[in-house]
Amino acid sequence: MKDQSFSTRFTVTQSPEAVFAAIQNVRGWWSQTVEGQTAELGDEFTYRYPKMHVSRQKLTEVIPGKRMVWKVLSATLSFVKDQHEWSDTEIVFDIAKQGAKTEVVFTHRGLVPAFECFDACSGAWGTYVTKSLKQLIETGAGEPDEAA
Repeated sequence: MKDQSFSTRFTVTQSPEAVFAAIQNVRGWWSQTVEGQTAELGDEFTYRYPKMHVSRQKLTEVIPGKRMVWKVLSATLSFVKDQHEWSDTEIVFDIAKQGAKTEVVFTHRGLVPAFECFDACSGAWGTYVTKSLKQLIETGAGEPDEAA
């Protein structure tokens, strides 16, 4: 059976190591108000979008220049019936050299079309990943959520 988890990808000219460093800089592309550490194996951090979303992630796989995996330990999404849809899902960044470019494949494992939040959440990920993270990698400045 084909995995229906949300996935998106993009390529940049920067090295896999530069891409990996940008992914670790969650405050630079997702939210300036992330609480906790976001770089090393075992680190945990909390993301909050006021009145809509709170989630806690743990870094469960960290392979510099190649891969990062966050396990969603807990999540509350106030805008859907099952407010814990994200709990126990995984957020995966796979990085690979493709000729002179570097490809980033982002997958939110478990965020599937059957989820009520799929459309809104996949749209938000699309913006954060293919716009803000990509921009951070290419220019050094992303467009994360600002301090609330």
